[in-house]
Amino acid sequence: MYLALLELKAARGRFLLMGSVVVLVAALVGVVSGFTTGLGDDTTSALRRLPATHLAFASGADSDQFARSLVGPAALDGWHARRGVEAAPLGVSIDRGTTDRKTEVDFAAFGVRPGSFIDPGATSGTPLAAGAPSGVVISQALADEGVRIGDTLTVDRLGIGLKVTGSTGRAAYGHVPVLYVPAETWLGLRFTMPGSHSAASALPRQYSAVALRVRSGTDLRAADKALGTHTVTVRDAYAAAPGYTGERVTMTSIQAFLYVIAPLVVGAFFAVWTVQRRPELALLRALGASRRRLLGHTLAQAAVVVGAGTAAGAALAEGVGLLVSADVPFSLPAAGLTTAMATVALVGLAGTAVTLRKVTTVDPMTMLGATR
Repeated sequence: MYLALLELKAARGRFLLMGSVVVLVAALVGVVSGFTTGLGDDTTSALRRLPATHLAFASGADSDQFARSLVGPAALDGWHARRGVEAAPLGVSIDRGTTDRKTEVDFAAFGVRPGSFIDPGATSGTPLAAGAPSGVVISQALADEGVRIGDTLTVDRLGIGLKVTGSTGRAAYGHVPVLYVPAETWLGLRFTMPGSHSAASALPRQYSAVALRVRSGTDLRAADKALGTHTVTVRDAYAAAPGYTGERVTMTSIQAFLYVIAPLVVGAFFAVWTVQRRPELALLRALGASRRRLLGHTLAQAAVVVGAGTAAGAALAEGVGLLVSADVPFSLPAAGLTTAMATVALVGLAGTAVTLRKVTTVDPMTMLGATR
């Protein structure tokens, strides 16, 4: 170990250069991880907040279910009647509106039945109420955009006025902040034609999905067959959020390439470094150093370079996150950062494996011809 540290000091320029590459790779992995988590949260956090285990969509809606699925009253009543199942209607649509203070916002309207198990309640103000069909609860992201409790939000093209009565935690869907509305009011947002004034009783009683809280052992397949629905877990329903699957595939592909690049770069450096110091390694073998000691010598150098570079890269990724998180979706929890950096360190050390054979096969007899 002492000899390894002496070599690090003697060739510090080379090792600093290699360490800088590891820092940049680790930082890039951390930043990509932060964007992956942040984009995922900004697309599906409203779905993650749902205290449901499953969502039942209309049968035949195999993609973009929240936009294409319409579940009628017969299926909703059927799920209500199922033993071991708690059911509530859920409507999802994206709209745009303007407050009476001229604040323009896009929002994802989540229609929920007041008092049901998926009612988000309110952290401030008053929650949804069946007797106040125009009352709505905003998520924190809408509050950040300037919408306040007491504002009246008029939905563009429809002219429907919504009174903001309360606010709740952060929730977004498809990169749009969420607005919780009573389920009956959501029907008006979904089915009212611009310029028309349809009575509430004339609107179809259809929702995007039925939110379910299912006890273990419930036969969902039989229920789907009887009710004409298609039930998936809430986690599987993330794919129905707009852009979620494409973003996830893109960002994880970038991460995978970085995990491939890291061992190649580290391995190439140590392969060249090992070739350059073969005479020194041969001398150590001639002086009695064992192959095991030379292996430990090489791995110690790799561990110092990769470990220090990864730690510095983690700090750099955290710094980048602090700079950009106010403007773009970025989330880098400690657990995610630790996992990403541990993976970088492991694949980086794995890259040194290509040099181990050259270390163990060095011949001490080559020193006899070192001056020829």
